[in-house]
Amino acid sequence: MLYVINGRDTEDSLPARAGAREQHLGRIRALVEEGRLVLAGPMPAIDAEEPGPAGFSGSLIVAEFDSLIDARTWADADPYLASGAWASVEVRPFLQVLP
Repeated sequence: MLYVINGRDTEDSLPARAGAREQHLGRIRALVEEGRLVLAGPMPAIDAEEPGPAGFSGSLIVAEFDSLIDARTWADADPYLASGAWASVEVRPFLQVLP
């Protein structure tokens, strides 16, 4: 089943994001290689593709996991959460209708 993982950034998360980015992206790449990723990316804090010092308000990942528990376990182990870039992470089931 698909799950939405929504990491919510802390204030001034850019330094923590930078320090954990490669580890975070490595986990995302593994989902791609396993054919489980639908989409993933950061949410700019302002209406801009390059938010600069405004940074990001969070990240969104939609991926396939065997269960809600597996998705939560994966999300809770994310380097952005451990580094303090994310203040919290929410995981919910998702049913893709389109496309």
